[in-house]
Amino acid sequence: MSKRKLTRRQSWRIQKVQDERAARAAKREVKAQEKIQEGDLGPEQHGLVIAHYGTQVLVEATDGDNLGQVQRCHMRANLGSLVTGDQVVWRSGVPLGVIVAVLPRHSELSRPDPYGDMKTVAANIDRIVIVIAPYPEPYGNLIDRYLVAAESLDIQPIILLNKIDRIDDTNRQRLEEMQARYTALGYEWLNASTKTEAGLSELIDYLTHYTSVFVGQSGVGKSSLINMLLPGENLKVGELSEISQQGTHTTTTAHLFHFPAGGHLIDSPGIREFGLWHMDEQSLLEGFVEFRPFLGHCKFRDCAHQTEPGCAIQKALEDGDISPVRMASFRYILSTLEQDGR
Repeated sequence: MSKRKLTRRQSWRIQKVQDERAARAAKREVKAQEKIQEGDLGPEQHGLVIAHYGTQVLVEATDGDNLGQVQRCHMRANLGSLVTGDQVVWRSGVPLGVIVAVLPRHSELSRPDPYGDMKTVAANIDRIVIVIAPYPEPYGNLIDRYLVAAESLDIQPIILLNKIDRIDDTNRQRLEEMQARYTALGYEWLNASTKTEAGLSELIDYLTHYTSVFVGQSGVGKSSLINMLLPGENLKVGELSEISQQGTHTTTTAHLFHFPAGGHLIDSPGIREFGLWHMDEQSLLEGFVEFRPFLGHCKFRDCAHQTEPGCAIQKALEDGDISPVRMASFRYILSTLEQDGR
């Protein structure tokens, strides 16, 4: 992905806005420190960031007498950037509390910003739910992008085929072959429908013990699923165009929701897609789980896994240990990374 070239005036305006924001943040920090010194804040306690609003976050108490209490908090400038899912130490106050420390993350999701730099959008994720549907038509290389991203982050992925009530004779065989291909690789696959409620109980059981995110194309029914799983939240649902069969993004703020049966879900516009342009070929190879046993066994160290003699990946392809579909997907994704690199 090439970075957009800015004019001198655009660069000046961006810098001006950033300087103004930094000045406002510094002023808020001074006020927060004054409150601490004045003793207007409560004792330190653990909390969970459940939403992010610019320079403030919404924190939920996770221990003590105030378990479940929710309050907006300032962030100390020296803490860096906080995101939904972060575990923090905070102090309550009137009208705003203050974040005083952030605990180490065990995982984080990032995406490229408009300038090509990576930006973290959620933290401490346990499961990535890749949502697909009969319409818009799912493509293997898109699913593989999500899987590679999940593998690189060491977060367990699961593929969820939503809207199974829309399966018909035109797509049934293709979807069944796709399911067989991914389950053979060891990936979990669930089928569900918000219209008939088929598969929802299995999905609820799966999500109970984890903090999860839903990813996938617009129009596959992520918001509808959340509305079924989280009664009362009533997230806005984007209508699917009858012409293009493409949906529109509807979620506007990163937010952490609690499932009634247990577990959490983070939904955010920044979680819709993973940018893989920053990955190198070796990381991409390792993201395809069936390639791993053959990595490092090629005759030549700089093997491109094309037509080189002694290529272990090509031999695995010929022996049926790697499917032609997944190999084609790897080559396509690699070509997009190379184009972005240029």
